[in-house]
Amino acid sequence: MSALDLIRPEIRALSAYHVQHAEGYIKLDAMENPWPLPLALQERLGEQLAKAAYNRYPDANPLVLKALMAKVFGVPEGAALLLGNGSDELIQIMAQAVAKPGAALLSVEPAFVMFRVLANACGLEYIGVPLQDNFSIDLEAMLKKIRERQPALIFLAIPNNPTGNTFAPEAVQAILKEAKGIVVIDEAYFPFRDGSYLSCIHHYPNMVVMRTVSKLGLAGIRLGFLAGAPELLGELEKLRLPYNVSVATQVIAETVLQEQQALSDQTLKLRQERERLFTALRDIDGVHPFESEANFILLRVTDAQAVFDGIKRHGILIKNLSSAHALLRGCLRVTVGTPEENDRFLDALKASMLACA
Repeated sequence: MSALDLIRPEIRALSAYHVQHAEGYIKLDAMENPWPLPLALQERLGEQLAKAAYNRYPDANPLVLKALMAKVFGVPEGAALLLGNGSDELIQIMAQAVAKPGAALLSVEPAFVMFRVLANACGLEYIGVPLQDNFSIDLEAMLKKIRERQPALIFLAIPNNPTGNTFAPEAVQAILKEAKGIVVIDEAYFPFRDGSYLSCIHHYPNMVVMRTVSKLGLAGIRLGFLAGAPELLGELEKLRLPYNVSVATQVIAETVLQEQQALSDQTLKLRQERERLFTALRDIDGVHPFESEANFILLRVTDAQAVFDGIKRHGILIKNLSSAHALLRGCLRVTVGTPEENDRFLDALKASMLACA
């Protein structure tokens, strides 16, 4: 027997999460904020980081940071917060918590790939219910599957990645009423839409809202949070590894979130650029963009691989999703960048479309 024989078959069947090599490219593949922090904020941050106690373990329960995040993001009074190393750790914690024999995790398809990956890693059955052709929830199919399998976890990303759309509130409410398990509303892209399910936390004790500061402009610090009922989050807290949020992450988050207007200003510019980019894409022959409430746009072309390769030759990285799911056939996803980056992308796309004609 080799060491590999000890690895669970479902783990060996997985593929590692692939991140494209980005050096030398305009990076429009990972839904990041393209702008650095303002210079004055960088300087203030440098001062705070210079004074941080790196020789000590981080605060295991940073109450000041939690209170600041609750205030900045509008978490209802009485709700609890659980901090994680990005959203991925929070997904993993929830999957571990419910991983009994026969337990299942359910989501729509296509959706964030880590829902499936972490379900499999934790020994949960993964159930993906396909969206309809317009990327809306197939409510009848969802409710049927919930009744049949009674999933321990249900994930709904609003807006959804990689499609960029939100789901009808009536459909979400119907799922919340039907579900006996934990329903996770993933609001990773909350800065780019109006509205939130945070205000519903006290109406649905089995619902939690998950957010990250990554898309807001702090992807490098890896910080996310769950908001929900204290009793439920208290149980999940038992699985959070000690000191999971580093000293540097806590210092950066506290410093920047006290000056969150700088990030809000950047978010507003990205929303404006998203609309400009969508309009420009709609005017290109052979390109069908889908409306988005996130910081990316999904678009369909005839030959996704050829167009992707052409854009890459122009020094721009986007995401080719054509083989990820049947509903994504022919689809590419582009992150909204700076005005200059978006113009470069549009020129590269037009040239690539002409080359494929």
